[in-house]
Amino acid sequence: MQNWYVSEQQYFLTLFVHIKYLSSITLSSSATTTEAMDLINKLMNIVFAPLAVLALYHFLPTYHFFKYLLSTYNKIFSEDVSGKVVLITGASSGIGEHLAYEYARRGACLALVARRKHRLQVVAAIAEEIGSPDAIILPGDVTKTNDCQEFVDATVKHFVDHLVANAGVTPVSMFEDVPDITNFTPTMDINFWGSVYSSHFAIPHLKRTKGKIIVIASCASWLPTPRMSFYNASKAALVSMYETLRIELAPEIGITIVTPGLIESEMTGGKFLNQQGQLEADQEMRDVGLYEHYHVILVVMPVESTPECAKAIVKSACRGEKYLTEPDWYRAIFFWKVFCPDVIEWSNRFFLMPGPGRSERDTISKNIVDVVTKVKEFLISSIGTAEFPDLVPCIG
Repeated sequence: MQNWYVSEQQYFLTLFVHIKYLSSITLSSSATTTEAMDLINKLMNIVFAPLAVLALYHFLPTYHFFKYLLSTYNKIFSEDVSGKVVLITGASSGIGEHLAYEYARRGACLALVARRKHRLQVVAAIAEEIGSPDAIILPGDVTKTNDCQEFVDATVKHFVDHLVANAGVTPVSMFEDVPDITNFTPTMDINFWGSVYSSHFAIPHLKRTKGKIIVIASCASWLPTPRMSFYNASKAALVSMYETLRIELAPEIGITIVTPGLIESEMTGGKFLNQQGQLEADQEMRDVGLYEHYHVILVVMPVESTPECAKAIVKSACRGEKYLTEPDWYRAIFFWKVFCPDVIEWSNRFFLMPGPGRSERDTISKNIVDVVTKVKEFLISSIGTAEFPDLVPCIG
């Protein structure tokens, strides 16, 4: 066994020596350079995969042991945000609203940003009532750089310790059905640039406080859900951007990337960006199967309550975790996406796309919801009780 291990080492060492030799040759022409690079890449195609597997075999146990120790340490010595300043965009509803409440319960001061001033006033009042020492409202549009500069400047008068980039919008349409592709430019403006603008202006101040950025992306960044191509792309861009920023800004600023699944919100309630680029509430579109309700046990993809999600996000941010997927079981889908991507694509096509010759809304998932609705109506009429959950999520 020992001789085999030594011979294996000698084999890989010899290959690397040859690669090193080839890469160090002084070449006289661009053609020769190209040939040499092609040869090196061919050799790497042969040796890199077995080397990577061998390295993982030896490295993973130690890596996960230290990750476990670090995770345990962070749980014990989680950050105390009492008295610290948290800036939250998209704070008027959904996840942003409940993040404000969760930070308030921990005693944080809040700067709340959204376009709907009247909703911000309600959220700020509740936040102060449940524990926030101070909650200021900053009406603004994250797609406008001037607004981003102004609400960051207003916040940093009190310092800023956490920036929560949460504002988002969901366009829903088959790509080929969009009459004017420019109608969906707000998707990138809000979902991607809104977070980037806010971060750009906040980073100098976050460096001084050794603060954190919490960016709310989505499982849609890696899960190819039909009718949501623009949304999926905007969230994928967000993940890639902040993974890169984490490297650039470490160790002064920590970044937690959150990829929620289906969470109770205005979006899961049927509020979408339509094909004309306007926000509208469409109950029927929700029932196509993009967002099934968590109360119905027959539905495959349940919706998690917003308070539960917000609690997990704040806990993760205070522990300094790099990633959070909520609910946690979505991570199993991610493994299927990595190792069996064809299965994920087939499943989404089968459940969420209409069959040949059928209308756009004649999908398996829509039929499931219809059956559940009929069963509910039958039980109500038979038993004489209305104590059944409604199919529409309750929006806070």
